[in-house]
Amino acid sequence: MHVRPVRTSRDLKSFIDFPYRHYADDGLWAPPLRRDVKALLSKTKNPFFEHGDATYFLAERDGTVVGRVAAIVNELHNETHKDRVGFFGFFEAVNDPLIVAALTETAADWLRNRGCDTMRGPMSFSVNDECGLLVDGFDTPPTIMMPHNPRYYAELLEQAGFQKAKDLYVYYGHGPNPEDPLGRRLARGAEVVRKRLGLTIRPIDMARFNDEVDSIKKIYNDGWVLNWGFVPMTEREINHLAEQFKPVVVPDLVPFVEKDGTVIAFGIAIPDLNEVLRGNRSGRMFPAALKLLWNIRQRKIRRVRILLLGVHPDFQGNGIDAMLYNFIWTHGHAMNIRWGEAGWILEDNPPMNRAMEKIGFIRYKTYRLYDRAL
Repeated sequence: MHVRPVRTSRDLKSFIDFPYRHYADDGLWAPPLRRDVKALLSKTKNPFFEHGDATYFLAERDGTVVGRVAAIVNELHNETHKDRVGFFGFFEAVNDPLIVAALTETAADWLRNRGCDTMRGPMSFSVNDECGLLVDGFDTPPTIMMPHNPRYYAELLEQAGFQKAKDLYVYYGHGPNPEDPLGRRLARGAEVVRKRLGLTIRPIDMARFNDEVDSIKKIYNDGWVLNWGFVPMTEREINHLAEQFKPVVVPDLVPFVEKDGTVIAFGIAIPDLNEVLRGNRSGRMFPAALKLLWNIRQRKIRRVRILLLGVHPDFQGNGIDAMLYNFIWTHGHAMNIRWGEAGWILEDNPPMNRAMEKIGFIRYKTYRLYDRAL
């Protein structure tokens, strides 16, 4: 067994291919489109590499790939937090502690050589992408942009010297029915907030998509700046992400709150594309992409992920999140959507965690970020 860096296009193909073999018998795993994975890993297409760097490694035994990992430096993270934390991501491996030890030590060496004193992950590539290792909630499928992994990963990483840094909580709910007591209470609360603050709420205007994205940029980077591990997204990163999601946006699931004509809050809920991707075991583009678009346009997808809520710092703590949730669930019910996931939320964010439980959400998955001193 040996570990080596990805150097050629053939190596990169092996790096991308491994999970499709590794999860071949796991019906809960949703195979991403290979084209999307390749673009994510591309140092010319992914704007992350304007402020970061990474090297990908393969573990092979008797000529067969048995594991992979990426070692990642995110200079924007280090500038923001004044630290020298490096990251590992895209981690997958067979159930063998020697392979996991070899992969993580190789990534650790790469990070040490770049001046890092801590190794954190998994993050692929940052908190703005997929992050965390699933440690609770293995019996339900992941939603779009959320990781999924075998149970044994946590034990093998801990054997390799990693310790818990932070847990991330994920919630699900069937949404407060507008006609039920909980739904009526949420609607009343949202209306009280709206009137008290003199606010309006509306769906995203797709005809002004670029302007709407500009509003999201500032609120996101200003509103999340105090969160543990937060890394601001660059203009190019947000534009890149917006273009990826634009074809699957359902306007009535993306509310904007305004005060005197200025956007002060937004919510983003997207159809859970994994409902369709789970059946596309090869990860090939066609016919999966056509099927995805057809299901979205015909409103056949019955699950959503509430990806993000953002409130301008001047208006935080005023209950505006209730307005956003009420808007999403009211319109979701009108589209016959009866299930949604919200998260992730940091374990040490009691106000947000309590708020989720108050409106009927149930915590059902926990993801963990690990640290290892270098």
